[in-house]
Amino acid sequence: MLRKLRLVARRMMRHVTREMISWMPKNQRFRIFRSFADCNPSPSPRLVLKIAETQEELEACFRLLHDAYVDSGFMKPHPSGMRVTIYHALPATTTLCAKYDDQVVGTLSLIRESVLGVPLQKIFDLSAIKEKKGQIVEVSALAVHRNFRRTGGSVLFPLMKFMYEYCTTFFDTRHLVIAVNPGHIEMYESLLFFQRLSANVVENYDFVNGAPAVGATLDLKEAPEIFRRHYASKPPHRNLYAYFTQVRLPNIEFPNRRFFVTNDPVLTPDLVDYFFNVRTDTFQNLNLREKILLHAIYDLPEYKALLPELPSGANSVPIRRHERFSVRCPARLIARRMRDDQGISVEVIEVSRHGFQARANKPLPLNVWFETIVQFGRSDVSRVRSLALRGSDGLYGFRVENLDLLWRKFVSALYHSKTYTDLENPTRFLI
Repeated sequence: MLRKLRLVARRMMRHVTREMISWMPKNQRFRIFRSFADCNPSPSPRLVLKIAETQEELEACFRLLHDAYVDSGFMKPHPSGMRVTIYHALPATTTLCAKYDDQVVGTLSLIRESVLGVPLQKIFDLSAIKEKKGQIVEVSALAVHRNFRRTGGSVLFPLMKFMYEYCTTFFDTRHLVIAVNPGHIEMYESLLFFQRLSANVVENYDFVNGAPAVGATLDLKEAPEIFRRHYASKPPHRNLYAYFTQVRLPNIEFPNRRFFVTNDPVLTPDLVDYFFNVRTDTFQNLNLREKILLHAIYDLPEYKALLPELPSGANSVPIRRHERFSVRCPARLIARRMRDDQGISVEVIEVSRHGFQARANKPLPLNVWFETIVQFGRSDVSRVRSLALRGSDGLYGFRVENLDLLWRKFVSALYHSKTYTDLENPTRFLI
């Protein structure tokens, strides 16, 4: 009885405290919220953070998300007990999970902008973000097990740390965007310095069962300096600047990639069929445009029979003749007339069979042939000839010739591989 009374008293105290804080000026509220940050730089070794890649891990994530969304009124219960959307089916979506004693206790999904866009762009204008260049990723499907929601962020902060490092190191992300309930937006604004996409609250966001939503964004290029200004002088367990940019958590299992690609698809044909046809009716509930785009994305024989059937006469969506793939590969351009034998350093960000796109920190001459050395992986270096055909804002498009064996192996593997583990042996994809 005494224990119950104490719990009731704590709840009442928290409620009174929240009410008192809500009446304070915004800047004062945010300072108080930041003082509550508690990011343990040495979490329990029983906690593991990784990409959800097995059927068991993905199902546990989708079940955790389902229960959290039903509890919050963001969705109606589904017979499968899972929340699965079309965006989870995309190769450019990565689902992260937190496991405690091998049980999934936290999850979020990172949805990179693709031909389907991102969910929130249906109701929020992203044109101002797109003008700043860089990949846009929506942080979605966040859920923490109820047993860990009141433990000082013991799961939430490590999951956010994993998200930050994965996006900045592996996922080639500049802009994070979120659509959250108005009651939660100030946490993202005060702790992580997200900026609202508009001053208005969208009263009916159909992606979460018509609940109200606020859109916000964080520029990861600017975030480290913002974090430094507000957190660098804090003690270790409150220093989110050090936590996100300097601390290394051994709990995080990063993908072990052979090549410097920027996404980690895990959905084999069997997993696609299981989650989107057998356990849920996600594919069958798509509109015609979504079905056509899905066929364009999964343009491999192994997937065709698993995708929703297109009506007679439906035209496929036009796509590039030479599909491009997102990568982050250091490269050097060397022209005969250069005095510097080291050449010009660039970063290759897209490759195709016959060309690539690269970022350069200084202007490049156009219509000049370069000897081009591209590092596709830790031990995989390709040498080709390239011609810069166009460029603006530091981005240049190149045509390539004299393709070596590695270039052909690598691009063929990107075309034909189904998951990121398929890239470990690109030789079998050479055509």
